[in-house]
Amino acid sequence: MRFYRRVHGINQASLGELLGYDKTYISALELGKRALDDVSSRRRLCEALQLPPHVLGITDRSDTDHRAMVQFGESTVRLAEITRQSGHASEADAELWPLVARLEARVEEGHTERDVLYLLARARVGLGVALGNVLPEERLATAAHWTAKSLDVVEYFQDPGMRSYALRMHGNELRKANLRGAAVQRLCRAAAIAPDDTARAAVLPLLARAAGALGNVHLFDRVMRQTEDLLSRVDHTSLFNSFSLHEIRLRGLVATGRTDSAMRLVEHSPMATTVMAPQWRVIELVTVAHVQLLADDHGGAVQSLDSATREASVQRLPHQLQRIMRTAGARLPAQHAAAADALNRIRKEMAA
Repeated sequence: MRFYRRVHGINQASLGELLGYDKTYISALELGKRALDDVSSRRRLCEALQLPPHVLGITDRSDTDHRAMVQFGESTVRLAEITRQSGHASEADAELWPLVARLEARVEEGHTERDVLYLLARARVGLGVALGNVLPEERLATAAHWTAKSLDVVEYFQDPGMRSYALRMHGNELRKANLRGAAVQRLCRAAAIAPDDTARAAVLPLLARAAGALGNVHLFDRVMRQTEDLLSRVDHTSLFNSFSLHEIRLRGLVATGRTDSAMRLVEHSPMATTVMAPQWRVIELVTVAHVQLLADDHGGAVQSLDSATREASVQRLPHQLQRIMRTAGARLPAQHAAAADALNRIRKEMAA
């Protein structure tokens, strides 16, 4: 009942009026001083608040559809994440769109049970992150919009882990949309409320990328030190590993004006210690090519960008193709043209 009031923004008196109870009785129920033990009273409360009966411990045949929807939704969100990580973000989008639409329609009808809202928050995050992989730069604000919508929901749960997760994903999409100050602010909050080292390890690499993009030398260096301190204590993931951190360090050093340091590090890329998402190889190749050009290694940059363009085309990563175009610029016209052609093909497919 407390959760219901939080979602709908009503006080105990308003809830009591809705249910036909006195405010003091609502308070006693919420504090556990009184209990609704009879099935008829619980069923009446479920009907009044549009809650599925199982929420209050009532077995009901009509509740089967709700349970099936939640179970199906949980599976959809998990599979979409696996699909995105394996380099098929467009398929993840296709799975998540109808789920989000169904959940939002249920909420609009007044059904605000905890499991549905929890699922909705995760589905919105998943949809935003998947869109962030398949949209070109000029449309990345759409991805940030969907991750932002998850924040409206997670606040109801008062769960630091869930809030840190949603802020982390939203902050990263803001960075990609070039809203760097907002990105750093969200990611700093995500790191501050992360409940354990594993959650912090998921935030810190993204915060380091955002701090570097913002040009904040002090924050970038501090976060990189914190991240590396965790490498021996936390299991490695597709983002949190020495290979990914090497790319983040290279890009951050260049963005903060320390090109010489980046040049010294570029040839010392560590081996991957875990399975990497396909897009990370593209990200690393483009960053390395940028540093190679700064070192006047045109041959190495050509090889890196050619490999990146092939992989970004296969993985359908328009944002990375745009990074390739910026990196190639006028110095490597053939690589710029190849990336532009690949980007145009993806745009035509998206328009169709």
